[in-house]
Amino acid sequence: MAGLWRSRVKLLSAVTCLTLSCCSDWGGVNGSADSDPESVHVRLIAFNDFHGYIDPPGIISLSLPDDASKSVSEPVGGAAYLATMVRQMKKEHPLNVVVAAGDLVGASPLNSALFHDEAAIQVLSQMGLEFSSVGNHEFDHGTAELLRKQRGGCFPEGHSGEDTCLLEGRFAGATFTYLAANVIDLASGRTLFPPYAIKQFELADGRRLKIAFIGLVLKQTPSLVPSSGISSLRFTDEADAANALVPQLHAQGVNAIIVLIHQGVRTSVGFNDPNCTGVSGELLPILDRLDPSIALVVSGHTHAAYRCQGSGTKRPWVHYTSAGKYGEFLTTIDLSLNAKSGKISDISAENHVVVNDTVSNPAEATYPTLAPDPDVAALVSRYDAVSGGLINRVVGRITADITGTGQSLAGGGSGETSLGDLVADAHLDAAQADPNPPVIALTNPGGLRADLLFGQLSGGERPGEVTYGEVYNVQPFGDVLTDLDLSGAQLYAALAQQWEGQTSPKILQVSRGLSYAWDGQRPDGTSKLIEGSLALNGIPVDRDKIYRVEVNNFLAEGGDGFAAFLQGTNRYAVGKDVDALTQYVATHSPLTPSAVNRIARVH
Repeated sequence: MAGLWRSRVKLLSAVTCLTLSCCSDWGGVNGSADSDPESVHVRLIAFNDFHGYIDPPGIISLSLPDDASKSVSEPVGGAAYLATMVRQMKKEHPLNVVVAAGDLVGASPLNSALFHDEAAIQVLSQMGLEFSSVGNHEFDHGTAELLRKQRGGCFPEGHSGEDTCLLEGRFAGATFTYLAANVIDLASGRTLFPPYAIKQFELADGRRLKIAFIGLVLKQTPSLVPSSGISSLRFTDEADAANALVPQLHAQGVNAIIVLIHQGVRTSVGFNDPNCTGVSGELLPILDRLDPSIALVVSGHTHAAYRCQGSGTKRPWVHYTSAGKYGEFLTTIDLSLNAKSGKISDISAENHVVVNDTVSNPAEATYPTLAPDPDVAALVSRYDAVSGGLINRVVGRITADITGTGQSLAGGGSGETSLGDLVADAHLDAAQADPNPPVIALTNPGGLRADLLFGQLSGGERPGEVTYGEVYNVQPFGDVLTDLDLSGAQLYAALAQQWEGQTSPKILQVSRGLSYAWDGQRPDGTSKLIEGSLALNGIPVDRDKIYRVEVNNFLAEGGDGFAAFLQGTNRYAVGKDVDALTQYVATHSPLTPSAVNRIARVH
């Protein structure tokens, strides 16, 4: 049964260890540094939001620690390099555990996604990951597929050796354990995965220390993934689920309780700045409600890297961290535990940049270059070899960068982007040969995962050439385009839901011919759509008229809070979104960035 998990996965992992010494830059959990020379030191090695990036994701800009006004461009990430850093960090502290905070798979590049993310699961297992919370993207392809990733077995509709079970005709599943304290299987009434795991450390003098890890995912997950794949599950409040486990963990003699949660914050400072200036996000109210005995939270979801203590919370002793995304960073969290009581007396965390050797490193002394782990590199190369021909096939050209960051809301923009315009136009074109073609296409911004960059050379192509792999990375979910009928009033209602009930605006990207305006001064959480501004080819949208609209199946099922699309009738599946985008790029090359003038922001 889907909801039944075997108690054997909730095992106590024993390791033999030595007492180490380490320093702290945060002070003790209760505000005082640990002065006991006999303290026991345990290192957590953490990351999150890997998203199947088994190859390096690219180059990022980083400020120099000694001069924040200067920045350098560093090549980062890649599973083989992340594995090397994990190994180095483990070697420094014999008492260690490797953990993650979800979204390890999903929205993945093609060299992992083509194999249903078996590639990502295998490289993460090989680098020594032990426990991870589930993330919302773990549910992208439904409950059964997620359970297969944990338990193993070939993809049911796949072809062994081609798109599944590439290695020796089998897929063993994850060696690490997914944890999900707030995901309930409705049939059994139990959690889908174990709610927690305990790692036991045996010390040289015979004493034992137990550290418990509770896994949580944001309770809004049902609004972020196709509802059809998770209809058998219930997602409960994060803090309530964690707090309910505390008494039984204490009863088992656990010395420390650590939460792994797929939810997070953003800050306005750098990845390793402990001041956490400008911190905001949905993790904060969860932290305020956690049991006081929980002093450390490993988080994710926002793709931001941070290490904070108490910032933005009512609990100054709570430490919370994130390692950003795509294996670009790795977090080490060093715990000091009192030798007599076994309780945490001190916590120190740091975010490290995972710099690879794919191009020259301009700041070697500040951000040292890593060599690839040979075993993980060999595993990645096997997947690259099979998928490379498809990934590197040139499908079209662009004349300049087409990005999803052109009209930033924070900068007073409308939320429209040149990438969003391109994708919406491609979706609209996909069904024009149908007897009843759509006149409007809308797509959610969260479904656009990468930019099309003129200078990006991912597979030896020339500048401006676009490969299939680059197109796929824009829309990696494999969503199915769906045509449906909406009245003008229902269309107005759908666009109003870009703000209504949202914790942050979700501006839908719209196809050519559709235009409207919104008022930035209206209160957050309410509709900002200006009545009468919605027009199609210059003609005001009639609330009583029926319009043929195209969206992806995620929006068609009410995803991202757009419940108005559930009212659509006469539904018809058109085809996959990435196929539509590929065809459009091929047919309309060379493509230039749009004028970005479909959505207007007033004030």
